[in-house]
Amino acid sequence: MSDIKPYKIDVPQEKLDLLKKKLELATFPDELENSSWDLGTPLSEVKRLAKYWKDDFDWRAAEAKLNEVPQFITSIEVEGFGPFNTHFVHVKCQVPGVKAIPLLFLHGWPGNFLEVLKLLPLLTEGKDGPYFDVVAPSLVDFGFTDSAKKVGFNTSKHAELYHKLMAKLGYPEYVTQGGDWGSKISKFLAIEYGPKACKAAHFNFMWWSQPPKFTSNPLLWLQYNFQPHNELDKTRLKRREWFYAEGIGYNLLQQTKPQTIGYGLQDSPVALLAWVYEKLHDWSDNYEWTDDEILTWVSIYAFSTAGPTAAGRIYYMDRHHSADLQPRAFAPIPSNVPVGFSVFPLDVVVWPLAWGRTEGRIVFEKLHPSGGHFAAHERPEWLAGDLKEMFGKGGGAYGVVGDRNGYAGGARL
Repeated sequence: MSDIKPYKIDVPQEKLDLLKKKLELATFPDELENSSWDLGTPLSEVKRLAKYWKDDFDWRAAEAKLNEVPQFITSIEVEGFGPFNTHFVHVKCQVPGVKAIPLLFLHGWPGNFLEVLKLLPLLTEGKDGPYFDVVAPSLVDFGFTDSAKKVGFNTSKHAELYHKLMAKLGYPEYVTQGGDWGSKISKFLAIEYGPKACKAAHFNFMWWSQPPKFTSNPLLWLQYNFQPHNELDKTRLKRREWFYAEGIGYNLLQQTKPQTIGYGLQDSPVALLAWVYEKLHDWSDNYEWTDDEILTWVSIYAFSTAGPTAAGRIYYMDRHHSADLQPRAFAPIPSNVPVGFSVFPLDVVVWPLAWGRTEGRIVFEKLHPSGGHFAAHERPEWLAGDLKEMFGKGGGAYGVVGDRNGYAGGARL
């Protein structure tokens, strides 16, 4: 345990000075007079935020606030890729004498470990259990975790690293919660390390979800095909159609040529701001992002260990170096690992309940009336409530970890 070390974010002053200088020298494109968010991030928004970032945004205050959260770093070996200095948040249950459930929280792109912060008090303290020990790593290539140095670090490799992290922290059994890329990594954790270690998985994003097939889910297929879509299902499918028609350009670029866009993201804070802020805006559900929230989020990419170019490579690795994994990626999770899911209607890839029910042994499902892609940040109370219901007494995954009261393992850090 000696190499698990406390971590404090401390961005060198020269990086702050360089960012401000680049913002001062930035040039901006023109814009069509009658344009809107449909063409991308509006010029007025980017200019306003770039000026605030340069003149008034206090990174040191944001950094100090983030450093109030317990963070650590440790080295994890991944076969074929060497060791990674892995950054993670680790907050244990704050209620004395209570056994807690180890929860591995996994973010995606354009997210980061900040997504877990609002969940922490809701899951580790308060009057009502169950309670959790929460581990939230920065994925490889994100935040303050090392980058992969060679091609091929796919979602299965990600799963290997975070499984080893949980074992190193003293959690031989754990459950997962994933959105965006975190959902796919969670799926591989369930497939490759369940049910011995990964005991259950909860998702708020399942891009691989598909309509039921007669050959594999005949009763579900009959129900789905002979009952008309309700209005909520129509809304969700319309959102899904919008994303694949109008919102997936970034995905195709990062799947194929992440290095090319990476030059702009690495060198220009204005390009990075526009690239990430567009997604924060388009993928959330009327969430009122403050300027400080936006710039803290974007700054994590700007000041990350690997830089913002690295984070986009996960798309390429998944497309080009996971061919042998794709059958498992689209297959149901084995029935010995219980699955739960929460649907937020303005996520980018949403699904009717019948689609979700093809994904394994579903023990929990919840349709929420609002919320988007960044559920843990937009609707933390709802997501925390779903986890408590799924793993609490009477829930479908009650008692999956340790004894019926939860779990008492975990290294004290």
